[in-house]
Amino acid sequence: DQPVAPAPAPRGGWSWAGLFITALGGLASLAVALAVDQFIRDLFARATWLGWLAAALAGLAVVALIALAAREILALARQRTIARLQQRGADAHAHDAGESARVIVGEMIALYGARADTARGRERLAGHAGEIIDGSDLIALAERDLLAPLDARATALVMNAAKRVSVVTAVSPRALIDIAYVLGENLRLIRRLAELYGGRPGTIGFLRLTRAVMAHLAATGALALGDSLVQQLGGHGIAARLSAKLGEGVVNGLLTARIGIAAMEVCRPLPFIELPRPSVSQFLTELVRLGVPQQEAPGHQKDKPAEH
Repeated sequence: DQPVAPAPAPRGGWSWAGLFITALGGLASLAVALAVDQFIRDLFARATWLGWLAAALAGLAVVALIALAAREILALARQRTIARLQQRGADAHAHDAGESARVIVGEMIALYGARADTARGRERLAGHAGEIIDGSDLIALAERDLLAPLDARATALVMNAAKRVSVVTAVSPRALIDIAYVLGENLRLIRRLAELYGGRPGTIGFLRLTRAVMAHLAATGALALGDSLVQQLGGHGIAARLSAKLGEGVVNGLLTARIGIAAMEVCRPLPFIELPRPSVSQFLTELVRLGVPQQEAPGHQKDKPAEH
């Protein structure tokens, strides 16, 4: 199999829309600051203890805001680190750059250094890293030792989310409930996958990550059901055995699986190189099993009790 190209990173730089939002946010912040300042002055004029109480609360709010900003900055830095690792890993594998691959392996070991679930993989990778000269082999080894267990857990997360979406949308009586649940489930899936691969996005980072996942879906054309998937549904006679509502649940589950696969490709610190990339067909059987009643084989039918 050919390596899968890394997911496109979000574009950097500034834009007129970003400049407008930044300027508008600055004006709003100044207006709020002036309003709070006037409010505290009024409280001091009324009673000194009220003024000091308001000043203390304002100080606590500023400290909390600084802490939130620092957390967002660290989360964005982690996401940028993972995006750069993915691109550099693909380049090192393509050009067989041994020195660059060793640096990337060291950064990946440091990225997962505090996690107990990657301890065995980090130990194996550190033990074999010095014996491998070729950069492509070293990147492939890092993918197998560090990311294979995470990929298995990520695939399970996607499968469970797709099942939940399929079942809920199949039994839900209202389309609005379907939309709200599918949206919430997919957003939660993206966040959980990012945390699994080490991203741990904050609020702003999560919005950027969601935009990157949607951009990856649009770039790969994965938002629409492919012809091969439709042929699988028809070729196995599945479409005829599903009611309209159950079929809608299966389709929504498959779309959730597509979003989950795209999120894996965006959040993963290496592109899929040696390990197989998950495909929607892996989830098809499980999702259809939820909606299609299983028929008993003729040889396994229970014998009816004889009538006397």
